[in-house]
Amino acid sequence: MGNLFDQKDLEDPAQSKIPKTPTLEGLKKISQNCKACDLWKRGTQTVFGEGAPHSEVMFVGEVPGDQEDLAGKPFVGPAGQLLNKALEEAGIDRCKTYVTNAVKHFNWEPRGKRRIHKKPSNAEIAACRPWLDAEIDRLKPRVIVCLGATASQALLGKEFRVTQHRGEFIDSKLAPFVAATVHPSSILRAPDDNARAQEMQRFIADLKKIAKVIRYLHLHWPD
Repeated sequence: MGNLFDQKDLEDPAQSKIPKTPTLEGLKKISQNCKACDLWKRGTQTVFGEGAPHSEVMFVGEVPGDQEDLAGKPFVGPAGQLLNKALEEAGIDRCKTYVTNAVKHFNWEPRGKRRIHKKPSNAEIAACRPWLDAEIDRLKPRVIVCLGATASQALLGKEFRVTQHRGEFIDSKLAPFVAATVHPSSILRAPDDNARAQEMQRFIADLKKIAKVIRYLHLHWPD
């Protein structure tokens, strides 16, 4: 399969040429051939979302990391392990969630023998947006949690600031409940153990608000 998008589609990301498929698994298979931006030349493979196909909760991060790129699975590296720990502390079962990224290919720059994460450009985020929209359309989550600035601004607008609205529920047509918090990788970058511990507790507190909404949905909004 050739390039799934032409230049007009990149100028108007809402116009997607993603072939119709009713399932997330179908989307995942199709995404492996995506060449909508040049990141496919750098990444090992497309890293699509993964999780429960009927999950109520979707977590959206920024871009796959080195370990995610090699494994072909989202949130399996150090940030993913920290996310797992925080979810457990908050009372959220990751096996019942869906995790993905705003950009599906690893963006990196060399530093010695290491591949160091590089923030994706606005054009790369826009090129990948139809995949994220398709995931939301197929999953139809009741709760979307944006992890970090890239995911938050991709879904909530370029003016959105996580620092000002973390842990708040934002009015959005994307889902009944939409919130943003930090990306777990930011906790790993904290300057010392004390700072990491404090940031971890703030992150868990944000996730506990999500857990409370999940419990509310189970009690008052059954399938």
